[in-house]
Amino acid sequence: MAGEPVTSLVVTTDITVGGMTCAACVRRVEKKLAKLEGVTATVNLATGLARVSHPESVPAEELVAAVEQAGYQAALPTPPAREEEGKTDADFSEAAARQERERLLVTALLAVPVLVLSMVPALQFRNWQWLCFALAAPVAVWSAWPFHTRAVRGLRHSAATMDTLVSLGVVASFSWSAYALFLGGAGDPGMRMPFSLLPSASDGTAHVYLEAAVSVPLFVLTGRFLEARARRGTGAALRSLAELAAKEVSVRDEHGERAIPIEQLRVGQVFVVRPGERVATDGCVTEGSSAVDLSLVTGESEPVEVSPGSALVGGAVNVGGLLLVRATAVGADTQLARITRLVTDAQAGKARAQRLADAVAGVFVPVVLSIAVTVLGFWLGAGADPQAALTACVAVLVVACPCALGLATPTALLAATGRGAQLGVLVSGPQTLEALQHVDTVVLDKTGTLTTGHMSVAQVTTLPGEFGQDAVLRLAGAVEQGSEHPLGRAITAYARRSAGDEPPPPVREFTATPGQGVKGRVDGRTVEVVVPDGELPRLLAEALAAAEDAAHTPVLVRVDGRATALIAVGDLVRPGSYRAVDQLRRLGIRPVLATGDRKAPAQAVADALGIEDVHARCSPEDKAALVRQLQEEGYRVAVVGDGVNDAAALAGADLGIAMGTGTDVAIGAADLTLVRGDIEALVDAVRLAWRTLATIRANLMWAFGYNVVTVPLAMVGLLNPMVAAAAMSASSVLVVCNGLRLRAWQPSPARGRDAR
Repeated sequence: MAGEPVTSLVVTTDITVGGMTCAACVRRVEKKLAKLEGVTATVNLATGLARVSHPESVPAEELVAAVEQAGYQAALPTPPAREEEGKTDADFSEAAARQERERLLVTALLAVPVLVLSMVPALQFRNWQWLCFALAAPVAVWSAWPFHTRAVRGLRHSAATMDTLVSLGVVASFSWSAYALFLGGAGDPGMRMPFSLLPSASDGTAHVYLEAAVSVPLFVLTGRFLEARARRGTGAALRSLAELAAKEVSVRDEHGERAIPIEQLRVGQVFVVRPGERVATDGCVTEGSSAVDLSLVTGESEPVEVSPGSALVGGAVNVGGLLLVRATAVGADTQLARITRLVTDAQAGKARAQRLADAVAGVFVPVVLSIAVTVLGFWLGAGADPQAALTACVAVLVVACPCALGLATPTALLAATGRGAQLGVLVSGPQTLEALQHVDTVVLDKTGTLTTGHMSVAQVTTLPGEFGQDAVLRLAGAVEQGSEHPLGRAITAYARRSAGDEPPPPVREFTATPGQGVKGRVDGRTVEVVVPDGELPRLLAEALAAAEDAAHTPVLVRVDGRATALIAVGDLVRPGSYRAVDQLRRLGIRPVLATGDRKAPAQAVADALGIEDVHARCSPEDKAALVRQLQEEGYRVAVVGDGVNDAAALAGADLGIAMGTGTDVAIGAADLTLVRGDIEALVDAVRLAWRTLATIRANLMWAFGYNVVTVPLAMVGLLNPMVAAAAMSASSVLVVCNGLRLRAWQPSPARGRDAR
């Protein structure tokens, strides 16, 4: 309508940002992007990725230009290249890593002799200081050049970062040393200089601080190199997912069999999977039987048997016979591609703690610069030696670099989300881990979540006599193979497995009576599989009562008119559900069962699992209302479901959890997905969330605590600049390595809510 404002569609764009070195850089890029109208951005230091939400009217090129105006390199990433290479930081591609390694090696060769001569007076020969100056000059200029250029670039944009602090520290110490050598008398032949870890120069002798000028670049470059290697390790999960993607596939059609690039495969085409090969894409088995290894896709180590009609996931390994598979999804629509996107999206987010750290870092560098100037002025004003004043000032500049603040959270999240993917747990972002930590009630769907979601034979009871269980199943399976009823299919499938996939005998005179059962002639005998009626032998009557108590469906098998066996069929509880519910309870999380099924089956499953709070015949609206009621009572509620009817409850819960075997609607409404379709993975997710957030807290405590302790020491002159540089680099490496410990995290039985 005329006069109404036009609402621009909001889109999300990822931008690769190069040149960021600390949390202050992150804050600066975010603020620069936020100045554009309608734009919000989240920048991740560990991945070098900016996720930007912006109106469609703001082109991506304008976003890139804004980042470049802030003094950083920016580019729109190529998704396929990122997935293939598994890169986690634009600054540390293979070429960049090699360049950094070469710079570090040259710096070490030049800096180590300077450090040794400066720290060991006994080795100081005549004119040693001039040799050290000659070695230190290329370190202060060439080795530290990246810091100088980024510092100047930041100065042009009226901004200060970690590079500003490092550059000022190197320039100040080298400039003072040059002054002392050329004009201050330190260049006289035979000059000796004592070394102390505590900065002191009160004897009136001109000292040189070349060890500080070389140690700062050496230790910072070493720390950066170790950080880069460690941070690349956080992308192991993405790289392993990328390696699962096939490059070529053997297609079979009317023209025969031929190999084509995977990009040319289309939905509906049939392809061949030989023993030992990976399944090229999602599909359905059309011919052949085999076992497939899904461990790298779902985290489930036990191979799964497949046969015609079975669904297959791309990336699974065929460990048995030859399979013909019809493609059902290709490219970005496959489960493997969705998993990769979920992991990538999760790693782009930020936890609340990291947002606080970034906000602090945004003002941290200017504050440090002010402190350094104040320290220099105070020492000089108090009559201290200029060298001691300068040393304290340089130590403040070097020790206070906020690298650890920027890396404390993202490295832990990268490692945790990658490890979760390997265990079959996909989180949508750090907010999910935070919410998972506080959940105290979980609402569980029954069908497909706690149970298998399809009919299976639960119990076979046979009367003693001519027919054993195998013989009864052979006859019942044969007569049921002509039935389309779910009960019949369950009995036929069970009979086939019991017979080792041996084909059932043929059936003659087959008839099916709706609501009653089936009848036919097998091996010359009349076989009936029907609804139990009339009086039964005591053993079968007891089996009938047990089946009804368990809410299973009983069917009676008659052979030549005589009751021979009773088969109980039902939706069986998943084996992992028993352990999962027990461990959730041990973790202090109350289980609640909410299902659309009848009261009897719901209560039977609840009794088997020890769940006290049961809600049966729940519509989608009832489930959503139950979630709201629990939230109003003060509970933090998670909902686990797999169907369309669970979507509303999943979306309304504090945390929505979808089974990976469920519908796309359920998965889309959830915050967390259990890929392997096993509720026991939820326990792993809870404990991984606890461990991750504990690691983040420890990292942030160290990052803040380190500055609280070291900056005052540097201010009062109790920290040598060389020691300050080593401490600063060590703090960053320590934070990264602590986060990377999550890559090796293993699930173990929980004993209580404090189990980590």
